[in-house]
Amino acid sequence: MLVSLKIENFALIDQLDLELQPGLNVLTGETGAGKSIILDAIDAVLGGKASGRWVRTGTDKAHIEAAFNLDSRVSSWLKENEIPTKGDLFVCRRELTAGKNSVRSKSRLNGVVVKKPQMDELRRLLIEITAQGQTMQLGSPDIQRDWLDGFGDKTLVKQKQQVATDYETAAAAKKLLDTCRRAEQQRTDQLDMFEFQSKELTAAAIEDPNELESLQIEHHRLSHSVELQQQSYQTYQLLYENDEGEACTDMLGQAEATLSDMLRFDPEVEAILEMVGEAIAQVQEAGRQINAYGENIETDPERLEEIDQRIAQLQQLCRKYNRDLPALIEYYQGIQASLAALTGDGQSIEDLEADYKQKQTVLLKSCDQLTKLRQTAAEKLEKNLVAQLKPLAMERVKFKVGIQSQAPTIHGADLISFLFSPNPGEPLQPLLEIASGGEMSRFLLALKACFSSIDPIGTMVFDEIDVGVSGRVAQAIAEKLYQLGQSHQVLCVTHQPLVAAMADAHYHVGKHVVSAPLEISAKGRQPKRKTAASKSAVADITADSSNSSEEAKARAKIAAQVKQAADQQKGAEPEATADAEERTIVKVTPLDALERREELAQLAGGKSHSEAIAFADSLLLQAETIRKAG
Repeated sequence: MLVSLKIENFALIDQLDLELQPGLNVLTGETGAGKSIILDAIDAVLGGKASGRWVRTGTDKAHIEAAFNLDSRVSSWLKENEIPTKGDLFVCRRELTAGKNSVRSKSRLNGVVVKKPQMDELRRLLIEITAQGQTMQLGSPDIQRDWLDGFGDKTLVKQKQQVATDYETAAAAKKLLDTCRRAEQQRTDQLDMFEFQSKELTAAAIEDPNELESLQIEHHRLSHSVELQQQSYQTYQLLYENDEGEACTDMLGQAEATLSDMLRFDPEVEAILEMVGEAIAQVQEAGRQINAYGENIETDPERLEEIDQRIAQLQQLCRKYNRDLPALIEYYQGIQASLAALTGDGQSIEDLEADYKQKQTVLLKSCDQLTKLRQTAAEKLEKNLVAQLKPLAMERVKFKVGIQSQAPTIHGADLISFLFSPNPGEPLQPLLEIASGGEMSRFLLALKACFSSIDPIGTMVFDEIDVGVSGRVAQAIAEKLYQLGQSHQVLCVTHQPLVAAMADAHYHVGKHVVSAPLEISAKGRQPKRKTAASKSAVADITADSSNSSEEAKARAKIAAQVKQAADQQKGAEPEATADAEERTIVKVTPLDALERREELAQLAGGKSHSEAIAFADSLLLQAETIRKAG
């Protein structure tokens, strides 16, 4: 479950600390108020694709931090990835840094830096986001296939993997067969060319990828043999035996004798004496080795000429084939393999055809087994989905998973289509062709509800799943979301008062224009919102004070609270002056009972504020009745 969300300098949000609750959490606000920014932040902190527009204008970094409850699956995953845990929460944090033309990001889990593939794995364990426009994706056969397979059991998942393996095996056999068929068609031309190149490279006897480098080293040594002999002799004299003066070993011997005399009076020089003795031995050994090196150096003009010719030959071949020597050797080996195939030394086309046919038979058998498992999953999905759709004002709906045969792919040999009939007497037709926007929304919600019973994911996010519906359908969706909230945490963006009334926790999202000094001084605070609607609410409540005394008292109390909140806001946030820079920020405010009543009234609208308040009261009373009945 998502416990809290902290956002800083993200899009229009300067700073936000939001605590979420179990059950159904609802976000409401005017169109364009920034509700989707909250969902973007959740997507971003869980590894969503980074965008430069996410970093707030005027800043260079954005931070998002989300705290989640630990469960057994997440704990196991964190342990496998060597991420420490403490307590019953863990924290996902993402930092976005704006560059000149790009954005850099870094993700951490409990302080440990992780990569995007790890975040993608964890995301699948934590949250599922159903965004606007996803209903249109339901028309994709690939997505419908994935939905169906997700409703299958472990046997189906295992069989899908087997089909993928068999498909790749058959595809490799087909590729080899096609290659040989193309080679056969071009056999005459290629054979002449390959034979010529093979003869030329065979004559060159290229085998060692490092030959050219080795030859160049030997060439350098032979061409400087005289200098090397002279320098080795000079080194030997300096180290070991010098005709014109003392050598290094002589001077070290004198030092050793002096240290031996000193040792009689001070034992501390013993360690130094040992080091000098070791140095004498090493210098003597170096002298012997350099002497032997110099005696073994020979001038060999014939070998030098031979090396020159070989280097020239190899360099000419490398230039001709536009490859370095290792690549040229690899190309030569490829020519040999091609010649073997062209001259019949390899497998014949008949053998390859038989091999491909056998592998294709295995693939078709695997696909057939997968089809049977999908048929079983389809029956289960059809039954469950219809059961979920009926409470959503679709009592007479029909649904069937169509499974048609097609050429095998890595996903099997099935073309999946969701067939749908919302009205009695109408034939089953493809979902996208017949379902209205409201029906698609309900279908997607029902589908999510089906998977909620088999998917242990903790948090489900819906972005305006109720778009395009109203009245009884909106109420049905509200109740379904509430039911999902009994087993999952649900976060829902909505404009529907019927949905908002069912919330366990209600948040208002709004944009505020503030001056730059206020944005700095008020950073981190969550002021009460102040809108024109609040002022009109005070006026409407005052105008209706002639009603019954109890109602008048209640409304007067609300009016006083609204006025007090507006006065506090006015005192806390100074008006922007002409000289101050104005900025737009998004604020999210948890609503208490009275504020929620006012919010529902504004969502509902009406001829007068009193009618809207009365409708809001009825919605809240109805919601409470549904909760008690559930």
